[in-house]
Amino acid sequence: MNRRHFLRTGAAGLSLTALTNRLPAGYTRLKIGAPDWNLQLEAKPASVELAKSVGFDGVQISLGHSSDPKSPPAHLPVGDSDLFERFLAESRKNSFPIASTCVEILHRNYLKNDPLGKKWVAESIPLTRKLGARVILLPFFGKGALQTQAEMDYVGDFLKEIGPEAEKTGVILGLENTISAEDNARILDHAQSKAVLVYYDVGNSFHNGFDIYKEIRWLGKDRICEFHLKDNPHLLGQGKIDFEKVVEAIADIGFGGWAQLETVAPSGDVKKDMKTNLDYIRGLLAKR
Repeated sequence: MNRRHFLRTGAAGLSLTALTNRLPAGYTRLKIGAPDWNLQLEAKPASVELAKSVGFDGVQISLGHSSDPKSPPAHLPVGDSDLFERFLAESRKNSFPIASTCVEILHRNYLKNDPLGKKWVAESIPLTRKLGARVILLPFFGKGALQTQAEMDYVGDFLKEIGPEAEKTGVILGLENTISAEDNARILDHAQSKAVLVYYDVGNSFHNGFDIYKEIRWLGKDRICEFHLKDNPHLLGQGKIDFEKVVEAIADIGFGGWAQLETVAPSGDVKKDMKTNLDYIRGLLAKR
């Protein structure tokens, strides 16, 4: 039976109408979360309930760092049994997922040149899995930014070494940085692991002069593990980034994971501004 014949039949027409009525409006494959540091509750279990109360689908949490940069902790702070159990308890109580984690301490122990950075990444793999999350954000900013080919190769060598452990555990190591999509792709090729992907931050890439709408499509869904959406210090849609085009690019590549709103609160009211940004993005998704 061809499509034309199928649509002519009354029963088929009713079935098609019923199916259409059940389909949700908009692009629903993208889940929207919030980083705990933007909720001003970094590495604090209370971030779970706050993220849910705003209306997010999940929360991204920092795995913590020492308050004294000269005295690093023995282990990642969220790995402490008490804090870890409190995070799990909040997630269960609120029926709310921990979407991903961030090895925040890499802002101090740079993965590009500090052996402690390797230790933290290794610790983050089983810890993230136990928290029920799948993506680990590895940041490269400030003095830890990747600036030379030698630094990129050094990181690529380590990721090639640690990649099999991440694969075995079932988590993804996501690279968030200030370099181009092409340079990130070269690191991925160097690492040779399906557990090493790009953590694409539209704000960072845009403000470093890259064509984010082109880069998202060029990388595609198979090389991006998660997104940060932001245009700080502005509310989304009030700065220079065209988020309609960002959402269009994400939908065009068929990405179906998480996007975290790493947005500041220009009004000073975190809950209000987070809700404004969330409603804005969900409004754009509804148009797709």
